[in-house]
Amino acid sequence: MTSRAPGPAVGESSALAVEAITFDFGNTLVQVDRAGLRRVVEVTADFVAERSGVRDVAGFLAAWAEERERQFRVEVPRLREVDLAQRVVRVLARMRGMAPPVQDDGWDDHAAQRLSEPDEVAAAIEAYSAAFISTMRPVEGATETLGDLAGRGFRLAVLSNWPLAATVDRFIEAQGWARWFTTIVVSQRVGAIKPHPAIFAHAVAALGTPGERILHVGDDWLADISGARAAGWHAAYFQGRQLDSPLPSSSPDEGLAPDLVIARLDELSGLVTPWVATVAPG
Repeated sequence: MTSRAPGPAVGESSALAVEAITFDFGNTLVQVDRAGLRRVVEVTADFVAERSGVRDVAGFLAAWAEERERQFRVEVPRLREVDLAQRVVRVLARMRGMAPPVQDDGWDDHAAQRLSEPDEVAAAIEAYSAAFISTMRPVEGATETLGDLAGRGFRLAVLSNWPLAATVDRFIEAQGWARWFTTIVVSQRVGAIKPHPAIFAHAVAALGTPGERILHVGDDWLADISGARAAGWHAAYFQGRQLDSPLPSSSPDEGLAPDLVIARLDELSGLVTPWVATVAPG
């Protein structure tokens, strides 16, 4: 289903006139399903077993899942990105005999760091990033949609919550999309996650485009739709992408209407038109 939210038409066209379009990454440009992400972590665990001598792969996977959920419980409500290096340090510490805390905020990270070396933590993160890029696939129609929109003159950007910005960069490069993006804004680099206004302000500065001329496309209601609208942007809700995904998500708020609702990414091209400045006669 595709729909336009109630409101006045843009000019004489039913299409939404914007100058720039930003895209969330996970479940908007790349499908992050449970099976795929599980495979990424399994590859990482196998690498750590070989590189760092952690033989209890099942224990590593269980600890990874527990520490991942702990990070989300602690950091997301504070609008802070989770730290992947911190997760690796904590999991390695657990594998080497350190007991996890009872309380979510009870980790002694300084003590945990003494149980691993910086180079093995960096190697585990690199393995995770490489596994993600080789395992995960773009959302159907992503390449065609991005190419079409760029060819029509829209300025495109990534605006994403993601704990490892380098993975986003490398995935986009691997797909051949880099030529179409003006900028890539990732929460790890900014220091705040959507819907925090700081990350939207960062994107405005990077794009050089006023917020009222930007459309943000994303699958998470709170982060993408509420965040974009609070920043004075337009918003397109990519519905149905939260199914079978371990990424954080939120339910739609009936009191807030996005400008567009799409069920497939390729629907977007027919719903937007390039913004053209209006020049008064005389």
